[in-house]
Amino acid sequence: MNCDRKDLVLYAVTDRSWLGDKTLYSQVESALRGGATFVQLREKELDDADFLEEAKEIQKLCREYKVPFVINDNVEIAAEIGADGVHVGQSDMEAGDVRRKLGPEKIIGVSAQTVEQALRAQEQGADYLGVGAVFPTGSKADAVEVSRETLKEICRAVDIPVIAIGGISRDNVMELKGSGICGIAVISAIFAQKDVEAAAGELKKQVEEMLA
Repeated sequence: MNCDRKDLVLYAVTDRSWLGDKTLYSQVESALRGGATFVQLREKELDDADFLEEAKEIQKLCREYKVPFVINDNVEIAAEIGADGVHVGQSDMEAGDVRRKLGPEKIIGVSAQTVEQALRAQEQGADYLGVGAVFPTGSKADAVEVSRETLKEICRAVDIPVIAIGGISRDNVMELKGSGICGIAVISAIFAQKDVEAAAGELKKQVEEMLA
């Protein structure tokens, strides 16, 4: 396995929807200062040239903070800049194909909604799973809700770490206690907040309490 469970405690997924007059770089730096333990660069609108430049900048920042940096979906750009890895969904390239392209050392995360998908991803060489949406979410229009029972079943079925994703906030994170996850992935709970650094810090404390 290429990532440690403790790296997955507070997994921040970027979104430029709430930037306002700030840059993505400054928002990610604030999240890292607040205690984000992992960063996924997620861009659905940028063209490849801009995405490449942005990826290089965020990668450099994550290296300074010694935090793993993965790219959502775009295996080519992840390979080109030597990112720590990539996160793929069920409709993207399969984990085994990603592994062949990126090599044995890179982190591969896979989204899963069922035990069957989770086991398949593990077999194919995934390092961790993102399972959700565990709560209703506005960040992903096509998100499928995953019941608490399914989340627990997935955690019991696989040996690789599982993080919960989808609609998680300070108000509901404690509901995930005892599910078997090792961390949470969030977007708006960090990046839509007025004070990104404080939001990340508070959320990290709550996650650590939930995991204790």
